[in-house]
Amino acid sequence: MAISKTLTLIAILLVLVPINHSFSSSSDEDLLPELINLRSQSPTGVIHLSDHLLRRILSAKSPRPFSFLIFFDAKQLHSKPELSLPTLKNEFSLLSSSFLANNPGNNKLFYFTIEFGDSQASFALFGVNSLPHLRLVPPSATDMKKDSIQMDGSDLARLAESMAEFVEAKTKLTVGPIHRPPMISKKQMAVIIAAGLVLSPFLVKRVLSGGTLLHDKHVWMAGSIFVYFFSVSGAMHNIIRKMPMFMMDREDPGKLVFFYQGSGMQLGAEGFAVGFLYTIVGLLLAFMTNVLVRLKSRTVQRVVMLFALFVSFWAVKKVIQLDNWKTGYGIHAYWPSSWK
Repeated sequence: MAISKTLTLIAILLVLVPINHSFSSSSDEDLLPELINLRSQSPTGVIHLSDHLLRRILSAKSPRPFSFLIFFDAKQLHSKPELSLPTLKNEFSLLSSSFLANNPGNNKLFYFTIEFGDSQASFALFGVNSLPHLRLVPPSATDMKKDSIQMDGSDLARLAESMAEFVEAKTKLTVGPIHRPPMISKKQMAVIIAAGLVLSPFLVKRVLSGGTLLHDKHVWMAGSIFVYFFSVSGAMHNIIRKMPMFMMDREDPGKLVFFYQGSGMQLGAEGFAVGFLYTIVGLLLAFMTNVLVRLKSRTVQRVVMLFALFVSFWAVKKVIQLDNWKTGYGIHAYWPSSWK
């Protein structure tokens, strides 16, 4: 009787082993279509990653037929401007939608976001203890701490473009150009055009009568100063790339970084600082050539000119020092050989 029971148990085990193997293979085969379906349900192609879904992906046979990029998020930290998590998350979504638009039907790379409040176990699995954090998991990765590839936090300041460069360098896949939405939507443009048509008779009448701000020279002077500052401070670059004014120091989370050392990126604060120095020099030059020359006192002219030259020299020197610190390029004075 005991032998009969033993033979029965062995027979059951022999039957269950192939069934379990078949179930595992079927699960692996169903994983890719499931991810494609989840991606199709998202307007940007970004899939919300849960602990359960991550376990399913990691249990698949290695190497997997795809890589995946994870953006680690924490809603409770969205209120901290130095982290810029909402902005980076939007840029990550923009990267995903651009990848899908440029590579339709490409199933070699998936984009995930994971929330700390819902998936603390996954954060621990990757060893993530600070944000912002972006990590690429190659097809052959088994140990998430050792085999996955973390993107340098300082590179995140360049937003979707730097993320795309990171993906292309690590996966050998082509992301393509980033498709940013226009600053003014079609509906907003239609409203602006309609308002312009309605107000055009009134505006034409005011222009012909000479009673508008466009006829005030002080407005034009202030506008020219603003345009000059806007151009030399790199403000357009900050708007297009959505560059932060400052960023958090990864080595000291309580410290803010306003000047980034490296030619690949420029923070908003350093652009405004350089623009302010350039504007000081421009205003002093305009003052000396248009106002100072009209003064009758030679003594006053000389004192003010020396002061303006000193301040201008100091401002230009600061710009050169910052450029040398940031890029490593040096600027040296040139003295004609006849002066030596």
